[in-house]
This record gives sequence, C-alpha cells and structure tokens, in this order.
Amino acid sequence: MSTEDILEVERRYLNQGISEEAALGGVAFTHGRGSLLFDAEGKQYLDMSAGIFTQSTGHGHPHVTSSMHRQLDRLWNVHDFPTDARAALCEKLTQHFPEHLQTFAFFTTGAEAIEAAIRAVFGAVSPQRQRLAALRYGFHGKTMGARMLVHWDVGTTSFSGNSVLGYPGYCYRCPLGRTYPSCEMQCAQLVNKHISNKKNIAALFFEPIQGAAGVIVPPLEYWPMIQEECRKSGVLLVADEIVTGGGRTGEFLACSLFNVQPDIVAAAKGLSSGFPFSMLAGRKSLLNEGEFAQGGAASSTFGGNPLSMTAARATLEVLESEHLLDRVKRLGGRLREGLLALKADFPFLGDARGVGLLYALEFVTTPQGKEPDAAKARFFFRRCMELGVKTCVGGHIIRIGPPFTVSEQELEQALGVFGQVLKQMHDQKV
Repeated sequence: MSTEDILEVERRYLNQGISEEAALGGVAFTHGRGSLLFDAEGKQYLDMSAGIFTQSTGHGHPHVTSSMHRQLDRLWNVHDFPTDARAALCEKLTQHFPEHLQTFAFFTTGAEAIEAAIRAVFGAVSPQRQRLAALRYGFHGKTMGARMLVHWDVGTTSFSGNSVLGYPGYCYRCPLGRTYPSCEMQCAQLVNKHISNKKNIAALFFEPIQGAAGVIVPPLEYWPMIQEECRKSGVLLVADEIVTGGGRTGEFLACSLFNVQPDIVAAAKGLSSGFPFSMLAGRKSLLNEGEFAQGGAASSTFGGNPLSMTAARATLEVLESEHLLDRVKRLGGRLREGLLALKADFPFLGDARGVGLLYALEFVTTPQGKEPDAAKARFFFRRCMELGVKTCVGGHIIRIGPPFTVSEQELEQALGVFGQVLKQMHDQKV
C-alpha cells in the first residue's frame, strides 16, 4: 500500500482523535532501524522523538529483537501467574532502582500505573488524608484519576476532584511574574504552604521534569525544598517518571538530578523499547503491605506479560552493555549547545531547554511579549518532516528526544535541518 492508500483507509475508518504530530505529519511509516524510520515509499526519516520517547534503544535493536523472538516461541500471556521472564526482570530492576524502591508492580500504560499509584497511596495512608496534590501544567495520563489530579475537564464535565494544585518551577513563564533567582523560589514556597496548611493531603504526584507541558526543568533547589516540607508534613512523594525514567536525562531516574527520594516511582515508555509496559517501584511498606497487597489489587490483564517483561529486561541489558547513560550525557551536551545557538540566532525561539536527550523549543510571536505561536511550531514540524527529520509538536512547543543510540553524525544532521528550517522561517517571515 502507498502512503496515500494507507491514509485514505485510516481517514475512512479510524477515529480522528490522533496526536497532533500524526495528524500534521501526513506520513505512513512501514519500518524502522536504529534512529531511522521509513515510509511506504521508502523515504528515510531521522526520528528525533524516538517514537513518542519510547525507543530508547532505537527501532529494532538486535538484542531486543532476538530476545523477543525467543520469548515469542515460548509464552505470551498467563495473566499474572509467576513466570521466569517476570522474575528475571525483577532481579534486573533491583540493579537500577534505589535500595528503598525494591518492590515492583507491572502494568501496560503510564496512566494505568498512575491509577495504581493512587490506589496504593490511599490503601496505605490514614483515613484522615483524603486529598492528593499535583502541579499545574502536569500530565499523568488520560484516565479519570489521572485527569482529576490536574483538574483536566472533558467537555462540560469537571474532573477537578479534591486535588490541590501547586506552581511548577517554570522560569521562562513564571506564573507568579517573578525572575529567578531573585524570586527566592516563591513557586516552591507556595507549594509548601499548601502542603503545610492542609493537613489531609496524602501524596504529591509530580513529574520531576514536566514533559507534555514542554520539558519544564525547574531550578535545582525546587524539588529539595518541596521534599523537605513533604517529609515534615507526612506527605508521600509519587514521581511520574514515565517520560524521564530509564535514562533519558542521563540519570536512570530524573529524581536523581534533584537529590529527591520519592516513595513511589511510575515508569514506562523508554524502559521497554516501545512495547506496552509500565511499572511502579516503591517502598515495601506502600506496595507490599496493606490494601494494595490484597488479592487482585495490583493485577492487570496484560500487565507483567512475558513479552513485555522480556522487552524491558533486554532494554536494561542494552543500557548496561552499551553504556547508554554516559552516551546520553555526552550527546545531550552537544544537543544543548546546538539548540541554544539556534535560540540565540532566531528571536522567535523564546526558549530552548532540557537535559540529556530531552529538549523543547518554545515558539513565540515576539521575544518581549512571549505570546505562544502555534503556527510557527506547526510550520517547523511539517518542514522538518519534509526534509526527513521527525520531531514532536504540541501547541507552540516542539519536543526533541532521539534514541539513546543516535549517532553523532545523525545528531549533527538534525541540528543542520533545524537551522535550515528556522532560517527559512526568518527569511520568509513565517
């Protein structure tokens, strides 16, 4: 089938609520290899968003592929019965997660893991703690519990629930109108005020680096300040590392960048090289005692299936054998250097921010007013696609996060295309 044939069939039958990048891209992919994707006509694309930050080892990594082939011939699904694949993954995970996070539960999507974390929290805390806290602009999934955390409504139906919202450390667009560092971290102070004043908060759900909001990286002191108050007030810390977990920032967990020790971590995406997989890692007292340890509390139809367990274990083995976290740090430095140089050259790039191999470009109408410019971001995304580089667009934000296995030459190629497109936008006054 040609690209147009595939698109026509999908226009006819597929629900059109697909992602913005898929809708704008107009491309049908048929296969991939390493950092490259190929469409139905054989055109090659450099995948600078690693699927949707899932392909940490690239597309079709030989070790992941061979491991999956062996498991395909043996066993696919026995619900949540014990399997050698799950046991092997548990042992491998203990080598990467901190000592206090050595109890695991397995699911299939990030949102499912967040929902499970909510159950685990309320199964462990006192009945007086009936509220949760989260951050504005956060994203934890599209299920009802995940949406209620951040007051994300559907149509005319409010999902605000009873969660308490705090301010993120979004320095480029400080919601309080302050400037770092003279702000004295007022955003963190206000989060702490909520936590200390409200005596019924059970847990704070947070992304150490907010991904869907545009890779918002807070100042280094932001999370330690909040952690200190949470410990004083008896509020649990639940880290959503669905995008960042598994090494995308150069650390296995982004919490390590901020010296934060969460009580529960939710991880998914890149931890299994694109196969359906999510997990919780938590304190034994939270995940393996109380209500969440009762029969069926953490079971899932496809969670913990041998294929996903194998994919995750093989991914971790590649991270180790190819020293990919060191590679993420090294290449992340070059990506940062290149993107900041582009920001300096083109005023409509309001901000370029990130860490490791997770970055965002924020497009604005004017650098003074910082008015979000989604049209510029869409033009950039489409033109890059035409030139064979795939990114991730959302509103006025472009997110960039290639596979950890991306070569230096491929990274330079992508930066070259970015510069070419931005110059065209400048010259044509897009």
